[in-house]
Amino acid sequence: MNIHEYQAKELLRSRGVAVPPGEVVGTPTEARSAAKTLLHGGAKRLVLKAQIHAGGRGKGTFSNGFQGGVKLTESADAIEEFARQMIGNTLVTKQTGPEGRLVRRLMVAEAPKIERELYLAVLLDRATSRPVVMASTEGGMDIEEVAAKTPEKIVRLTVDPAFGLQPHEARRIAAALDLGGPLLNAAVKLLLAVYRTWWECDASLVEINPLCVIATAEGGRDLWAVDAKIGIDDNALFRHPDIHAMRDEEEESPLEVEASRFELNYIKLDGTIACLVNGAGLAMATMDIIKHFGGEPANFLDVGGGATVEQVTAAFRIIMKDPGVRAILVNIFGGIMDCDVIAQGIVAAVKETGLSLPLVVRLEGNNVEAGKRTLADSGLTIISGDTMADAAEKVVKAVAE
Repeated sequence: MNIHEYQAKELLRSRGVAVPPGEVVGTPTEARSAAKTLLHGGAKRLVLKAQIHAGGRGKGTFSNGFQGGVKLTESADAIEEFARQMIGNTLVTKQTGPEGRLVRRLMVAEAPKIERELYLAVLLDRATSRPVVMASTEGGMDIEEVAAKTPEKIVRLTVDPAFGLQPHEARRIAAALDLGGPLLNAAVKLLLAVYRTWWECDASLVEINPLCVIATAEGGRDLWAVDAKIGIDDNALFRHPDIHAMRDEEEESPLEVEASRFELNYIKLDGTIACLVNGAGLAMATMDIIKHFGGEPANFLDVGGGATVEQVTAAFRIIMKDPGVRAILVNIFGGIMDCDVIAQGIVAAVKETGLSLPLVVRLEGNNVEAGKRTLADSGLTIISGDTMADAAEKVVKAVAE
């Protein structure tokens, strides 16, 4: 689950990470009020940032032609006018796709005087099944570009999860980022707090880009997380009702939101052949074999190992709401799953939705004969696939006809 920047900063701030003072707003009037409060509090410059689940906001374009979802200014009047151009309009960035995202909230924050921009992230290394801290002196840039062109500028440190990030390890990272002298203690404190945030929130990613060395009003220097992104492991949300409450369904695909209500694992893709499969591995293999025969999958949809008739019916309804779907492939291997339950769900769903698209079904495994009888006795037009390859070839052919 992704959360907004202002929410990520709340989680970081509560664990001791320094972030710019700011406020989330929903109207131009609120933006002006927040700006005046910050200016009266001593801020010299302000930043207004659109709050959407996508990067590249600063270079984005709004549907009304307004350029940029991140604006710097020293004026509360300007903040109000910028907010008027942003709120209620769609922002298109390189990460949103051409459809963009509707901006409903903005963050008004102090824009500090930045001396250096760094990169910092904590994530799970799936190769070692351990946390890894990544840091770079090249903050503010696309980290993938840095990795491709100057990989030596990225520092990686694998953390033993039994002990967590240790102070001596944090000092090594700080030294690699040239954060010595008066900044060393602040850097170690921040690094430990960022790791603590990752661990305590069951995050899949905590990314601060840029992590900035800033000039303070007193003439010193400090470290602030000027931007932040946090992704939470969905499987751990039951432990974090407070974080679960941060979910913004308006930022998610409506079909994926509906699927989550039925505990279905669904991801929309750009193809024309919808897949309904039990098990993530089989779902991936099904998408691969569709592409092998020249088709393009329209979704990843895993109904799980113990799906009910109601869940299968819901899965069909979700598939049918995708206008790009031109055929459906059901590929079930019944281990725990009862093939007859899937068959009953297919029959119920086809009758409920009035399905007119080509439907190819391949059933194998537990109670498969009963499942095949249920489909045969339904009187529905269903194309049977004897094997996974046979089913994939038939559904691709059906789309081409």
